[in-house]
Amino acid sequence: MRALLICAGGGIGDSLMASMCANALHRKYETVDALTLPAHADTLQHVPDFDEVLVDDGASISDLSKMLAERTYDSAVVTWATRRTAVLPTRARIPVRVGQANRLYSALFTHRVPVLSEYGDVITHWSQILLDFARALGCDSDLPHPRFVIGPDDREEAGDLLARRKIEEPFGIVHPTCSISSQRDQWPIEGWIALVRALQEYCEFPMVLSGATADAVSNAKIAAATGAISIAGECGIGAFAALAQEARFIAVMHSGPMHVAAAVGTPTIGIFPLQADFPDRWAPLGERVRVVRASFRCPPGERMETCPDYRCVRALPVTRIVAAVGGLRLRAGEKVA
Repeated sequence: MRALLICAGGGIGDSLMASMCANALHRKYETVDALTLPAHADTLQHVPDFDEVLVDDGASISDLSKMLAERTYDSAVVTWATRRTAVLPTRARIPVRVGQANRLYSALFTHRVPVLSEYGDVITHWSQILLDFARALGCDSDLPHPRFVIGPDDREEAGDLLARRKIEEPFGIVHPTCSISSQRDQWPIEGWIALVRALQEYCEFPMVLSGATADAVSNAKIAAATGAISIAGECGIGAFAALAQEARFIAVMHSGPMHVAAAVGTPTIGIFPLQADFPDRWAPLGERVRVVRASFRCPPGERMETCPDYRCVRALPVTRIVAAVGGLRLRAGEKVA
């Protein structure tokens, strides 16, 4: 039997969490493929629970559904429903279709799943909310976190980057951005400068600043003020994962890279400065993780996408983040806990 997992929305973290559904579906289906966005394909190609990763490149619904129909899937699970992703399984003549309840297009699904977060739940982890889609087909997973496999090419790319930038072990990684930061000109860096300085003083080894190409300008400013080394935009997600495995730890704004680093076993301090971040729902999943929650009270109703100044990021709880690093015993010369 063949199943298709459609995870074509949200960010990298959403797609990586959705991959746990693929692990669950393999309890019943011999083949589980993914259909995802171009920006997420590289991430999901590192997930061993997918047999093949297909890309929704914006082709017409007619053309894409025809391609899917030729693959004769028995079931489709849509974890991020839009009108487009809801229509595709029907047009592809997939007989069993699982998707979100309480939407105008929900009638297109044969199995309609309530999403707990829409009923006021702010505690259940997003991975468990998404697994409800697989559970609708009698499938479940006992994975403690998503799987992400680092390949030889990723390690070679990471090694070349370390050599080129003259980065020697030990080192820590600070990831000071998230998906929204590159879209807002007023993203503060003062709190990150203070954090990098404090971590370098406490740990007694250098910090590397990771990020996407869009983060290069802000990362360069942090690097200039602290002596840290910015590698923003210099490696793909697989090489980033390989670098993260070599690092003593990563202190990271809640983001897709946070979930990748935790999944490959990096000691991960997930930073959630906004009250609206729901850290219980989005906490990193891994063997050695810590979460530093908001210590700044946001005005009622304020959201990350519309915040005028991100004062909470400017006022990062540096002392608490450094203490989280200390709790994981990651300073130079210390025995790893």
